[in-house]
Amino acid sequence: MKALIITDIQNDFIPGGALPVPEGDLIIDMINGLLDQFDLVIATQDWHPAIHKSFASNHQGKKPFDQIILNGMEQTLWPDHCVQGTIGADFHPRLDIRPVEAIFRKGMDPEIDSYSCFYDNGHIKTTGLAGYLHEKKADELYFCGLAGDFCIYYSIKDALKEGFSVTLIENAVRSINRLSFEEIKIELNKNGVKIVPNF
Repeated sequence: MKALIITDIQNDFIPGGALPVPEGDLIIDMINGLLDQFDLVIATQDWHPAIHKSFASNHQGKKPFDQIILNGMEQTLWPDHCVQGTIGADFHPRLDIRPVEAIFRKGMDPEIDSYSCFYDNGHIKTTGLAGYLHEKKADELYFCGLAGDFCIYYSIKDALKEGFSVTLIENAVRSINRLSFEEIKIELNKNGVKIVPNF
């Protein structure tokens, strides 16, 4: 069974939001055009408490994009974004969420960031997505959304570890840093990820 994983199409990640991904708005219509081609559609959502320690505002003297060690792990400090219950955390209004069967939220523990839609960054807690997909007999995962060099990258790495076949729909992804994403695509391809321009 083929499942589409729509990653973090939220207002704060769209140009004009708190942590905009360049051209993030340009992939929404493309994603909407994919929805009826899959057996299962899942969406993910950053859902941070305001006190989240990945926010630069919660560290005196620090600014966004500074690097710190948080609970033994390297952590990029971000602008406040996707705070629970805010408009910034909502899905972009142009995204058609009617076919979305389930929404998996991440980044709720204030002590640890969570890029992957499967686990937090320390692989301490699971979101339950892998079990859900296995129970639904979804063995082929197709990824689209934001951002290719963070949440999609780490989600795909975890998906491979969980035994899924993975395809990246390249034209339906945008990244914070295009150059780093080019390197990431090479790595993922070497690890067995199919990269296709469209579905």
